[in-house]
Amino acid sequence: MTVERLLPSSEAEDLLAVVRDICADQLAPRVDAAEADAKFPRDLIDLLGQTGLMSLPFAEDDGGGGQPYEVYLQVLEEIAGVWMSLAVDVSVHTLSASAMVSFGTDEQRKTWLPDMLGGSQLGAYALSEPQAGSDVSAISTKAARDGDDYVLTGTKAWVSHGPHADFWLLFARTSPDPKAGLSAFHVPAGTNGVTFGAPEKKMGMTASTTTQMVFEEARISGDLRIGDEGQGMSIALSALDSGRLGIAACATGLAQGALDLAVGYAKQRRQFGRAIGEFQGLQFLLADMAAAVEAARATYLLAARLKDAGRPFSRHASIAKLVATDAAMKVTTDAVQVLGGYGYTRDFPAERYMREAKVTQIFEGTNQIQRLVIARSLLR
Repeated sequence: MTVERLLPSSEAEDLLAVVRDICADQLAPRVDAAEADAKFPRDLIDLLGQTGLMSLPFAEDDGGGGQPYEVYLQVLEEIAGVWMSLAVDVSVHTLSASAMVSFGTDEQRKTWLPDMLGGSQLGAYALSEPQAGSDVSAISTKAARDGDDYVLTGTKAWVSHGPHADFWLLFARTSPDPKAGLSAFHVPAGTNGVTFGAPEKKMGMTASTTTQMVFEEARISGDLRIGDEGQGMSIALSALDSGRLGIAACATGLAQGALDLAVGYAKQRRQFGRAIGEFQGLQFLLADMAAAVEAARATYLLAARLKDAGRPFSRHASIAKLVATDAAMKVTTDAVQVLGGYGYTRDFPAERYMREAKVTQIFEGTNQIQRLVIARSLLR
């Protein structure tokens, strides 16, 4: 089902039409096999880059698409409705490039942004560690000054498409201060001393490789630090607000895909001499699924429009992430129920949707952390 959207311009409408065509012609025929084989689709990342979809929310002067965040997020949603792993990879790339765009010096931006936003490079985000997930202040990876360089030592965890990336946005400790001791770095691929662990054996999103990232006295030039020493915490948190909106949009697209599957099945599957969609019990289930999807979409769009207007949106980003990912878990689980026994098999993608939905409640800050952020904002 084509989603009814209220877009801000005819250019945005044309863009969404192109995205739907790419999803139908290039992504849909390959998603099932790639997820089954855990094969990272780098050629499709390159295709999205060449089409300009990897840099949509950044200014045209920086090499981006100059699109409002509300348009970029709806592009993500369309991709996620067909291929969740790929949509999350696009969202992570945007998150990884945002620090250089917002905090890089003029010289850094001139040097690095053309490739980062030009469609030929894929960025990854290296924040979490084996013992530092929600507690960013517990990060222990070190960046020690050595003359004009930094020497990086430590281990990052849960790095999405880490081994396939062309650059990483790394957060490492430059002083012992728990909150003011983190700094951000642009680490190009090919840096000596950087290695990767074996791919994590995940429940879902298997086509998006997730690994640990190990730094063994990896040396980088001092001019690859983004922002000032000690500014890493604020850079990370500012990027995460936008990243949470990306995950909210992806979760909404995933839920929409599950709803479309369930509605199509309910129209075709017959029991007791009629389509199962004619039974009120199932109609109510589908109605609740549709309401959850629409509520998730409205919530992330409000947050995006606040961001586009230059207004504070941190609390709304957390609300959007919470609402949309909980909706994705509910809707995908209900889609399995609509399909009955077939929903539990791999003959249909419903079971994959449900497996993919679960992680949305965990990454970019667990939903328990989102509740803390929301509550603290209300009580501040």
